[in-house]
Amino acid sequence: MDIFRDGICAGKVVFVAGGSSGINLAIGQRFAELGAKVGLISRKQDRVSAAAQTIVDAGGTAMGIEADVRDYAAVEAALAQVKQAYGEIDVVISGAAGNFLAPAVALSPNAFQTVIAIDLLGTFNVLRACYDHIRKPGASLISITAGQATRPVMFQAHAGAAKAGINNLTQGLAMEWGPAGIRVNAIAPGPIGDTEGMSRLAPSEEATAALKARIPLRDYGTKRDIADLAVFLSSENAKYITGAIIDCDGGSNLGDASADALAIPHADRRDA
Repeated sequence: MDIFRDGICAGKVVFVAGGSSGINLAIGQRFAELGAKVGLISRKQDRVSAAAQTIVDAGGTAMGIEADVRDYAAVEAALAQVKQAYGEIDVVISGAAGNFLAPAVALSPNAFQTVIAIDLLGTFNVLRACYDHIRKPGASLISITAGQATRPVMFQAHAGAAKAGINNLTQGLAMEWGPAGIRVNAIAPGPIGDTEGMSRLAPSEEATAALKARIPLRDYGTKRDIADLAVFLSSENAKYITGAIIDCDGGSNLGDASADALAIPHADRRDA
């Protein structure tokens, strides 16, 4: 059952950073499907143009603009272009990210800095630059974070630190910008099956089965799951939600829910 009626986002303008593929593109596509006009940015013009074309081909309205989230001026120019074309921006999705598995002892300062720059600095750039281009009151700003921001994961020191920063930034801006009628939230996706990242992390059927066995709901999520949460957070139904970091992960961030983890040894039984 789909609770979103057709055209629910008609008249809305959505800006998506990191929108050329994956979860972020799916979010843009979902908003467009529901009637919004969408501006996508990404580092390569050919990729972001192709992404915008998927929305146009499906009957929606979209443009793709080349901009690196690490470049504040480029992000601000892209926001201004979207506003000029479509009007004040109602929803901003900050989802550009860079990540890879690496033990800390093998992680160079440059590699650590690169992830921080894309994930954390990039998120700040998008959110700060959008301030003069969004609807006030009424705008919904959503960053894409991750579970390792609050639950450390081995070989993810760089991403965990960046995402923890995004969580704190989200809540700080929610406090500062709330009086202007701007809501600031974040979504922490879990294992999303139809993404390139999961195909790398679990490339075989055996690896997939082993990972799913640790998830409380015993399955991967989909890009649509994240997109629908973004739509909800940007709707009138969520008008009193701000500063929230919402897990959409099948319970993954709660811990290992595999049968092995649940096997509790019997306590010694001694006569009183």
